[in-house]
Amino acid sequence: MDLAMTKSLQPKVSIGLPVYNGEKYLRYSLDSILQQDFVNFELIISDNASTDGTSAMCHHYAAKDNRIRYSRNEANIGAAANFNRVFELARCDYFKWASHDDVHLTGFLRRCIEVLDQAPPSVVLVAPGTDIIDRDGRKIERWHAERLDIRHPRPHQRVADLLRCLEGATALFGLCRTEALRKTRLIDRFHAADYVLLLELAILGEIRQVPEVLFQRRFHDGDSTNANKTQAELLRWFDPSQKPKGFLFPKMKLDLTPRTKLGLEYLRSIKRMPLPLKERLLCLFAFFLIFPSRESRRLGREYGGRFLRKLSAFTLNRQRVQTLPPN
Repeated sequence: MDLAMTKSLQPKVSIGLPVYNGEKYLRYSLDSILQQDFVNFELIISDNASTDGTSAMCHHYAAKDNRIRYSRNEANIGAAANFNRVFELARCDYFKWASHDDVHLTGFLRRCIEVLDQAPPSVVLVAPGTDIIDRDGRKIERWHAERLDIRHPRPHQRVADLLRCLEGATALFGLCRTEALRKTRLIDRFHAADYVLLLELAILGEIRQVPEVLFQRRFHDGDSTNANKTQAELLRWFDPSQKPKGFLFPKMKLDLTPRTKLGLEYLRSIKRMPLPLKERLLCLFAFFLIFPSRESRRLGREYGGRFLRKLSAFTLNRQRVQTLPPN
């Protein structure tokens, strides 16, 4: 389809791109979206009061491409509200979020639309295969995104599959049915809210995986996880008005609060979503069967790894001391 023809057509897909101080990678993300071989979309950019060159870059792109709708918040409203703002401005039956630092390979939109168009209404989300890349765009072999292809007919089966497989929530950058997203709480104001949103989508319907790798998610020093080292910083990133809470066990410095919060929010979602009583109980059973055991293994790896690193450093230090020549 010729790009000029899109001026007279109602777009089929809304792409929401929230951004704050993203000038370093923003052009790669915008170019990868605007150069898709499916062109009938609108790109909604919400600038969260950036202080770098983001605004100028967005105005430059918007002047060249009429599919871009750019708006700027007067103040930083937090990442959660900004993610939800781009969805609230969407006008199409299909919606996807885009990050300012990720890359969409050619065919992303076309393939996801093909699958969603041909799928029954029970399919609410389609996502392609994903590679993890570093700050320079090189594939990181040791990190792998999850592969979610959840086709079970009953909600509790889909919840169980999602809880077993979810690693990084890259599927949330796939293509969603807008009407399904409207039934969720969208991105809430806490760490790993994207995990909870995927759980709610899985309750509502099936998730399909496009086999081709068509998405590159970038990990770098400035991304939300690496730039916000503490729980307080993460809370402010999601919502500047929130006040941080302390450690669950302050003396041990075990910051379990975000993971505990995640489990409670999973339960809250199972409670709030429209489910028959039997399915709700089965979803709760699936949660208590899978989530605590996964968290136990995760904590064992995390704190066991910390202990081994400290033990190794202690051993090396003793060896150095023992090999020092006497005075």
